[in-house]
Amino acid sequence: MYDLIIIGGGPAGLTAGIYAQRARLSTVLLEKQMVGGQIAVSDVIENFPGFPSISGAGLMEKFEEHARGLGLEIKFADVQNIAVEGGVKVLKTSEGEMRAKSVIIATGASPKRLGVPGEKEFTGKGVSYCATCDGPFFRNLKVLVVGGGDTAVKEAVYLSRIASKVYISHRRDKFRAEKMHLEALEAAPNIEILRSHILNEIKAEGGLVKSACVEDLKSREKRDIEVEGVFIFVGINPTTDFVDVDKDAGGFIKTGQRLETSIPGIYAAGDCRTTPLLQVATAVGDGALAAYAAIEYVETFDKVAKGV
Repeated sequence: MYDLIIIGGGPAGLTAGIYAQRARLSTVLLEKQMVGGQIAVSDVIENFPGFPSISGAGLMEKFEEHARGLGLEIKFADVQNIAVEGGVKVLKTSEGEMRAKSVIIATGASPKRLGVPGEKEFTGKGVSYCATCDGPFFRNLKVLVVGGGDTAVKEAVYLSRIASKVYISHRRDKFRAEKMHLEALEAAPNIEILRSHILNEIKAEGGLVKSACVEDLKSREKRDIEVEGVFIFVGINPTTDFVDVDKDAGGFIKTGQRLETSIPGIYAAGDCRTTPLLQVATAVGDGALAAYAAIEYVETFDKVAKGV
């Protein structure tokens, strides 16, 4: 039985692993897909202290190297369920049952879908949720970016260096992105901003995206714009279905001041929990705090087991 099982290998999970190893907890980190999480596919990060500009993959490589250097065990497994037996957390995983005194959930979140006609059918055939992954396929072509937050604006700027033309549509008049990113957006000569516009349909020819129908919410005018790619950044869904703890309406895990969940000994950190800011810096802070709380919980767990 482990002292601590960390679920998720992004910034929060790796940070928790670093702190747990320094505290000499017997720890394993479980990751379903790739170490580094969603941020690993970001083209550039410019707001993580100490790194004025670094790729997401580059930063996460440093996180992983640090954690493994301290001896953190990392296994690839999909956690399907967590049960509690006498205070022990029992995890049902794709690699078999695992037990721990404490658990930190740092599973992050995945992109939301719009649900418009053509989106599902042409995902991978012109519809994408990752500009860094798929942007090079659209060199010197026209693309549409949908969304109004930091991710949408940053990815539109990134795509402007690859595509011949970038449209960005947002359903509101104002974007929610940081001013620095908005300045870059407005300065790009090949970006056309469509405020108060929504995407109604993605159209294709020969199985590949050829145009997108957008609607002006003020005039109600609809028009087709010729694009070969549509990149959608309209929010995220937390990866929390496998655990039965208190969550908000969006499925994000509710936590207390020490990142504890409604089940003693289970903590949540990073984008999977209710938090006003989804950034690497805040995920790192979450991972450190969750690990600190788990360390104290394990010490108490051991004392109770020994009858102290």
